[in-house]
Parts: sequence; C-alpha cells; structure tokens
Amino acid sequence: MNVLVAGGTGFIGTHLCTELHERGHDVTALSRSPDDADLPPGIDLAMGDASAYDSIVEDVDGHDAVVNLVSLSPLYEPPEGTGHREVHLRGTENLVRACEERGVDRFLQMSALGADPDGATAYIRAKGEAETVVRESDLEWTIVRPSVVFGEGGEFVDFTKELTTPYVTGLPGGGRTRFQPIWIGDLVPILADVLEDDARVGETYEFAGPQVATLADVTELAYEAEGKSVTVVPIPMELAKLGLTAAKSVPFIPFGPDQARSLEMDNTLADNDVTAFGVELEDLTTLREHLGLEVEAPAAD
Repeated sequence: MNVLVAGGTGFIGTHLCTELHERGHDVTALSRSPDDADLPPGIDLAMGDASAYDSIVEDVDGHDAVVNLVSLSPLYEPPEGTGHREVHLRGTENLVRACEERGVDRFLQMSALGADPDGATAYIRAKGEAETVVRESDLEWTIVRPSVVFGEGGEFVDFTKELTTPYVTGLPGGGRTRFQPIWIGDLVPILADVLEDDARVGETYEFAGPQVATLADVTELAYEAEGKSVTVVPIPMELAKLGLTAAKSVPFIPFGPDQARSLEMDNTLADNDVTAFGVELEDLTTLREHLGLEVEAPAAD
C-alpha cells in the first residue's frame, strides 16, 4: 500500500510511519517542516500545510490511503495566528477534498475521546466537526479516538511537570481529573491494523490504556521517576479557571481558559476497543512501567 501520513513527522506520525514502513508499505510523511523529521531511511518526505489546499493536493495524488494525524495539542494554547478549527476542521476538509478529487479511497482520521461539535473546548468542537466531514465524505473512512498518548517524545508527562512543581504543588480541583493514557507502542500497531483491514471501513474506534489515573497520580509518578516527592494542594476549580484565563494574555505562559475547561472533563473509557484487535488490557503498558518505576503488587484480599 502507498500511504501518505499527514502530520507524519510529529510524535504519533513518526512512530506510525516507521511501523507502516517496517510492514512493507511505501510511506510518505507530509509535514510543514519535513527537514526536522527523524525517520528511518526509505520513508519519503513531502512539504505541505493541510490548512492550505493547494500545498497538499499534489502530494495526495497517487496514494492508496491517507492518514490524517495533523493536530494541535489540547494541552496548550494554540500558537498565535492559528486555531483548532483552522487545523483540525479546515485541514480535514482539505485532505478529504484532495482524496475525493484525486481518487484516493482509503482515509484514516485521528480524532479524540469526547469529540463533539457542541463540546466544551475549541479542540473537542473542532475534532467533532472534522468527524462530521469525514463521515459525510465518499471515502472509505475509519475514525479512531485515542485517549492521551504517552511515550518517548510525547508531551503528556512534560505538560504535567510544566503545570506543577516538585515537593509541594497546587492542582485545580486537587488533580481529580481522570485520564486513561495509552502508550504509543501499544497504539501505533493498532492504527496500522486499522488501515490494513477493509473490515474496519465505516467504523469509529475508541482506544485507551489499561489504567485510569488522576492528574494528581500522573504528577506523583512524573516526579517519582526523578527521585522526587510531591504533595498536591487543591486549588478550587473556579479560582484555577480565573487564573488560567488571565494567563492567556501573559506572554510565554502556554495555558488558557480552554485548558481550564478541559480539566473539568475526564478522559476515560467504559468500553476499550483495543480488545477488538486481539489486544488484552493486561498486556498494555502502564505509565508507571514506561517511566521505569517498580510495578506495584496487587493489594491482598
């Protein structure tokens, strides 16, 4: 299969391009800055901006499948001059249009847990609107909604440390927001399986890791991996929202009101679709294991 991975030089894209290449597919990584790519030899590079149709349509031409991983992080305020609708919605519209016009049938869309056109944050709304574009297209599409993804080169643990300090730290709501993070090494083979299996066309899958952890749990693990302790002091959620909203106007502080709103929403699953791909939950890697920490023994009955 000849696959174009839009956003192919990012965190997830680098791992997926490598996985597809190792499975014998011809892979092209599309990026606004392909010169920064850290990819194995044999993977082609293309320059293009998904939010600018003319810059990507020629790159789409000639491929059997397109994977849309183009994304802005929900953990930080978007860079000045861009936004979630521009990147997630317009970028998806352009990629879908290019596929339809150039005869590329297979399309894999990376969405997010909770994607909803009427959601509480700009990120969730734009992801939901993009899903609608994909579902209403003539393409052979599949949509995947992962929870927070962690791993080497990821931002989840770093974000937690940017939001906190070691030893004593405040967290909105005491860090009760729940996550179910999934390791990049577990997610990427499933994404490749989705793309290779025609039976997955027209389906939406939600993926998460094996354990639920609060933001406070993640904070403690991040500092434990550095040999440090931390005590979490609760900050009232309304006060945190006011502070993060005010921070939006302060240069070099990458948080804003959307980040505050996102901390009021859990990022977890009741039904984990990894099992639909022959993956057992107990075989998935936990954040503790990834950080090289001793696995805690189960409590005695």
